[in-house]
Amino acid sequence: MDWQEILGGVTAPKGYRAGGIAAGLKPSGLPDLALILSDVEAIAAGVFTTSRVRAACVDYCRQRLQAKASARAILCNAGQANAATGDAGCADALESAQALGQALNIPPESILLASTGVIGQRIRMDALKAGIPQLVASTSETGSDAAAKAIITTDLVTKSIALETDIGGRPVRIGGICKGSGMIHPNMATMLAFVTCDAVVSPSLWQQMLSRAADRSFNQITVDGDTSTNDSLIALANGQSRTPAITDVGTEAEKLEGMLTSVCQHLAKAIARDGEGATCLIEVEVSGATDDKAARQVARTVAGSALVKSAIFGRDPNWGRIAAAAGRAGVPFEQENLQIKLGNFLMMENGQPLPFDRQAASVYLKQAAAGAYLKEDTVLISVNLASGSGYGKAWGCDLSYDYVKINAEYTT
Repeated sequence: MDWQEILGGVTAPKGYRAGGIAAGLKPSGLPDLALILSDVEAIAAGVFTTSRVRAACVDYCRQRLQAKASARAILCNAGQANAATGDAGCADALESAQALGQALNIPPESILLASTGVIGQRIRMDALKAGIPQLVASTSETGSDAAAKAIITTDLVTKSIALETDIGGRPVRIGGICKGSGMIHPNMATMLAFVTCDAVVSPSLWQQMLSRAADRSFNQITVDGDTSTNDSLIALANGQSRTPAITDVGTEAEKLEGMLTSVCQHLAKAIARDGEGATCLIEVEVSGATDDKAARQVARTVAGSALVKSAIFGRDPNWGRIAAAAGRAGVPFEQENLQIKLGNFLMMENGQPLPFDRQAASVYLKQAAAGAYLKEDTVLISVNLASGSGYGKAWGCDLSYDYVKINAEYTT
């Protein structure tokens, strides 16, 4: 890799401030209102939920980005999703932008919005508007952690990353924070992710980069098979690194996109690792597909299989469920060529089952669960279709009893 990890999250790139406060939106009293602010107007790109039932913030951001691919600020509230709330919810979104714009003395058109929480509940606008002055005052060049805390709901941990590389002899940085733990599935998982960058990049190229990065990261994670109404991935690039402008494909564009993809993949894996009730991360690696898209499809299907996820929670090395999931993924391959591995245990070769140490394989799964939130917590599933050079990955988590408990009590 041509980049290194640094501290700072979304405030690691030059020219950004962030903050988060408890405005009274969550009944718990925990932080629930976050702001990410660029010192200057930044190029903006976004990828949003494909659901036909969408939050007001999603439609608002799509309209804003279609009219103007730039922004100064991202405002995120946690507690109420403001989804399926009709015209009143749309009015709340617009009022939120107007209130923040007035506080920052910038046009509301330069503000993008995100919401998370219970579907069908409108934002508590009195609390939000009353909290905006404190929120603006809270922003700082070290405020990324506070913002990361203010956007979470059922998450057990905050999620952030920052990377740095060199372009044109000057440092360029990308930082990100995200939230997500349940209602996670491809076609944008249920999540919010915010990315900041200080490179100089053209709007069309930045959007293309972000879309491709999403396909290789957030669209490759699954927790429970449910896609959300509020999924939003928003990325700003403010040019404050003062590097040469990246306006076309080439070495510098490839480096920037590679770093952007790495940031998104780190955040995506953090979401899968923090899946509601999860005890381990599952990484599914598929090779030998007809193309990369096909490989990603098989990987998503295996990672999303409730039977595979349940077996891993039970520490049962049931490779037959992996084979069945790969077979129903809608991707052509010949089963007599199929190879399946669980960690270092080869379980199928050339379509034939192989003897393996079942007890040792079960211990491998137990050790992954014991290493939760550490690098050792990953269960690796490898599938080779032997049909081409296509390669892809997907990430998920095991399915535990606690998932049902958490979601059975979500609104009560």
